[in-house]
Amino acid sequence: MEKSKRKITVPHSYVLIFILIVIAALATYIVPSGSFDRVLDEASGRTLVVPGSYHRVENNPVSFLDVFRSIPKGMTDSGWIIFLIFIIGGSFGIITKTGTIEAAIGSGVKYLEGKEKILIPVTIAIFALGGATFGLAESTLIFIPILVALSRALKFDALVGMAIVTFGANAGFSGGAFNIFTTGVAQGIAGLPLFSGLWLRVVTTLVLSIIISIYIIRYAMKIKKDPTNSIVYELEQSEIATDTQNTEIEVFNLRRKLVLIVVAIGFVFIVYGVTHDWSTGTDLSAIFLIMGIVAGLVYGLKPGEIADAFIDGAKGLIYGALIVGFCRAIVVLLEDGLIIDTIVNALASGIGNFPKVISAMLMLFVESFLDFIIGSGSGKAAATMPIMAPLADMIGLTRQTAVLAYQLGDGISNSLWPTSGVLMAGLSIAKIPYEKWLKFAVPLIILLYVASSIILMIGAAINYGPF
Repeated sequence: MEKSKRKITVPHSYVLIFILIVIAALATYIVPSGSFDRVLDEASGRTLVVPGSYHRVENNPVSFLDVFRSIPKGMTDSGWIIFLIFIIGGSFGIITKTGTIEAAIGSGVKYLEGKEKILIPVTIAIFALGGATFGLAESTLIFIPILVALSRALKFDALVGMAIVTFGANAGFSGGAFNIFTTGVAQGIAGLPLFSGLWLRVVTTLVLSIIISIYIIRYAMKIKKDPTNSIVYELEQSEIATDTQNTEIEVFNLRRKLVLIVVAIGFVFIVYGVTHDWSTGTDLSAIFLIMGIVAGLVYGLKPGEIADAFIDGAKGLIYGALIVGFCRAIVVLLEDGLIIDTIVNALASGIGNFPKVISAMLMLFVESFLDFIIGSGSGKAAATMPIMAPLADMIGLTRQTAVLAYQLGDGISNSLWPTSGVLMAGLSIAKIPYEKWLKFAVPLIILLYVASSIILMIGAAINYGPF
């Protein structure tokens, strides 16, 4: 008798994250509490870890009630990005109401017909440039609905649009050629000249971008040939069903061109703001809000229509917006249980027991793991580089290699961990379930880790410097 095949089902995203919350709570009973001494660096204004200062402190396991308290606390801590998601959704709800995106994409598709294999790497290169220079992160969210819509118009799926934006920006972010927020901070802590070792970081960005482009092109062409190959086929079918009421291509008239100009001006202000230290949440939210309202008025929508469109757009992102707070709850528990420093110390100490070429690769994975609990790139630099820099000295590894390991570990994992607010926000905007994203992204992430490991081994072997 033939055995019936059981289909393996992945838990609902909220269930999966709640399991991680429970695991984090249990870890506070198992992992000893500890802390590093910290000092204020007057030059940078950052609080840095004192190397070798780790010491045990009294255990502080979280209570049963704390597990559930962590969720509203996580919501509060992540409030800026949750509301940013709602405002982006609302603003694009207004812009969508004008039909501008559909009309512009309809015109663009005619021009791009047959040129899809060029479009993908060129677009990835643009996002990589943003990631390599001004640390394109939160501001990628505004491009996701546009790239998702363009991908669908070209007979791909939502994953292609999401991947182009996310992996493209992260390719540049991982190399960090001129990223002051990560490379600049890490090199400053390590005592390296600002943006030194540029050549290998540029090579790294190019290598990662090529791998990403080939992977996405292969997947996109497979979808174009047979739509049922899409990992999010059900989502795509539901979107087609939703759009059956409006099958005609919108005319790209003067009013819609004016709306597109408003959106373009909004992009300019976002780029300016990111490069001039504007408040991440408040100012970006304000720009999105202004952009949406002005676009609606320029098109001629009535105030009531603008309000309705805003509410409809925001309503569609409730699922993804709230999940950001759930993910933050994991970090809240690890912080309250005083075990983050213990985890950092244990992982860093274990690296020194291997040859320097292997240690360089291990630094990559340690930094990637730590990105799960320390989401901020500059925050992780402040927490780990004071440990990794002297550790590199002890094992004969250059500090420049340690900084590159930090960059790569931080950049690649931004496309992986559910504790990344930007990733979860992007998935919510694209309406892609996290488990579907993992099915698409994990093979690519493995390839990126392999390439990064080889690059770091080369860096260790040639004493990548200046020191």
